[in-house]
Amino acid sequence: MTRTVSQVKIQAGGAVPQELQDRAREKIERLSARAPEPVLAARVRLTMGAATVRPALAQANLDVNGRTVRVQTAAATMSEAVDTLEDLLAERLRRVSRNWEAVRGGQPQPGEWRHNTEPAHRPAYYPRPPEERQIIRHKAYELSSATPDEAAFDMESLDYDFHLFTDVATGQDSVLYRHADGYRMAQIDPRPRKDDTAVDLTVSPHPAPRITAEEAVERLETTGLPFVFFADAQTGRGNVLYHRYDGHYGLITPAG
Repeated sequence: MTRTVSQVKIQAGGAVPQELQDRAREKIERLSARAPEPVLAARVRLTMGAATVRPALAQANLDVNGRTVRVQTAAATMSEAVDTLEDLLAERLRRVSRNWEAVRGGQPQPGEWRHNTEPAHRPAYYPRPPEERQIIRHKAYELSSATPDEAAFDMESLDYDFHLFTDVATGQDSVLYRHADGYRMAQIDPRPRKDDTAVDLTVSPHPAPRITAEEAVERLETTGLPFVFFADAQTGRGNVLYHRYDGHYGLITPAG
């Protein structure tokens, strides 16, 4: 079924030819018209970055019937980035359609919840010297109360590597992330779970360290991990400090 789609908004940064902007708009409009649910809004950002290997960055954000679906990619040329963006978004929309049925209580099909294990489309991390790195983005939002299945759905829809939320069963600030062939959840104060999940889930038995953001930076650099989940030393709430693609740090905290 073909749907009517709101106009795709294009944001361009750097030397991005108008013809490529128009091509991106046509591709996303065509793909949105065939989406399994109505696409209420669509935004595409095309940027020529400073990276020497894959400087062309493309990102699409779609409002699919009230839920955000996000994809980003990096390529050697903007033409390649636009084509790859279309392919990734088509696959993401198919996955969202299947996985949402499982979240709503349907019967998941074999392999339905296997997460994306091929991050080759992601932008490369800029090798910024440690002494130059700073927390340049602080994002605070009200954590959603969700099950691990819903958190996994949101994480995959948004093309994130982790998702900070409040576990509905335990009331714990928690982070869900990809682990081996499934998902792993870390919590402020881990508690045994009795509910079944559609996702292949393991729970870390280790409580989150209660530290400051500065101490989290030290831990992030020491461990070499992509992010650190910790309990804020003052509030006790779950925070995530992570590496940004530009070589700096980002910090996510609960609002309020």
